[in-house]
Amino acid sequence: MSPYDGVMPDDWQLSNLTGIANYLNGLAMQKHRPQSNEQGLPVLKIKELRQGFTDSTSDLCSSNIRRDYIIHDGDVIFSWSGSLLVDFWTGGDCGLNQHLFKVSSETYDKWFYYAWTKHHLDRFVKMAADRATTMGHIKRDALEKAEVLIPSNKDYQEIGNKLKPIYDQIINNRVESRKLVALRDTLLPKLMSGEISVTD
Repeated sequence: MSPYDGVMPDDWQLSNLTGIANYLNGLAMQKHRPQSNEQGLPVLKIKELRQGFTDSTSDLCSSNIRRDYIIHDGDVIFSWSGSLLVDFWTGGDCGLNQHLFKVSSETYDKWFYYAWTKHHLDRFVKMAADRATTMGHIKRDALEKAEVLIPSNKDYQEIGNKLKPIYDQIINNRVESRKLVALRDTLLPKLMSGEISVTD
């Protein structure tokens, strides 16, 4: 019996996380190293997801991996093993490592599947802690059992009109911040060395 029985509007539907989105598990990127003649992509692991960016210590993978596994700004990433978290990735293009899901949907908007995955996160964390031996994790059947309410088309649009601009702004602000940091890191050494001057 669902806790939503009797309280869900008649024109809403009951589903689950895997019913509204695809949860694509990443690759074992140690098997997909860059070839000697390619620059490669940084690998998105749990460490990078937590800090929000890749850095010089990030592993590299081939850029010739399947396109599904290449992550772009704004993608929703869900770490299902170790440190469980869900967030928007805004650290630039990279390759999706195992233990991370890329969450996407051909039917529903980003705000919808992000919000519902986030809604269930606390319960997932408790589930992972209960079964933790060396590293807590959740199984795919937990996603199938995580209930989701699908609003009527009218309510879906009204809710989306409020949430989508907020999430879009979060993503845009983070991307802009990353670009400004990169610009600062490029210009500051040149300013300090006198290569460029603020009076030019």
